[in-house]
Amino acid sequence: MNNFRITAITAAIACAFSAGAMANSMSKEDYQSSKAGIAAAYTSARAGCNSFSANAKDVCVAEAKGKENVAMAELEAKNTPSADASYKVSVARADAAYSVAKQKCDDKSGNVKDVCLKEADAAAVATKADAKARMKTSDANQVAKDKTTAARGDAATNKRDADYAVAREKCDVFAADAKDTCIKEAKARFGQT
Repeated sequence: MNNFRITAITAAIACAFSAGAMANSMSKEDYQSSKAGIAAAYTSARAGCNSFSANAKDVCVAEAKGKENVAMAELEAKNTPSADASYKVSVARADAAYSVAKQKCDDKSGNVKDVCLKEADAAAVATKADAKARMKTSDANQVAKDKTTAARGDAATNKRDADYAVAREKCDVFAADAKDTCIKEAKARFGQT
C-alpha cells in the first residue's frame, strides 16, 4: 500500500468524523430494523466472498466485516449521539481500514510486505489519535462553554445588583411613601426581592 492510499483513507475517515453528531435518538423499532438490515447486509456481503479464493477471499471478508462494524458504530451514534459515539465510529472506520490493508499486505512478501504492514499500522494509529484529539477537544469545549455561561450569568447578576444599589440610593432623597414607591419600582426593575 502506498502513502497516497493511506493518506486518502485517513482523510476519508477524518471527513466522515467531522460530519458531526447525528440527530436525536431513534425509536426502538427503527433501531432494531436498522440493526437487522446491517446483519442482512453483512450476511449477503460475506456470502459474496465465497466466489473468491485464497487472499482475495480474506480481503473480501475483512471488507464485509469492516462495513458491518462501521455500520453498527454509526447506528449506535445515531441512536445515542455523543462525542464518545462519534469517536467510536472513527475507531471502527480505522479498524476496518486497517484490517483490509493488512489483508492486502498478505499478497506481498519480504520488505515490501513489512513496509506495507508498517504503513497500515501508522495510518490506523494516526487516525485513532486524531479521533481521540477531536473527542478531547470537544469535551474541553463543552466544559469551557459551561464555564462561560456560568460566568456570564454571574456577571449579569452582579451588574443587576449594582444597578439596584444605585437605584435604591437614589430613592433616599424621597420621604415616606414616595421613598417606598421608589424602592418598590427599583426592586421590580432589577429583579430584587
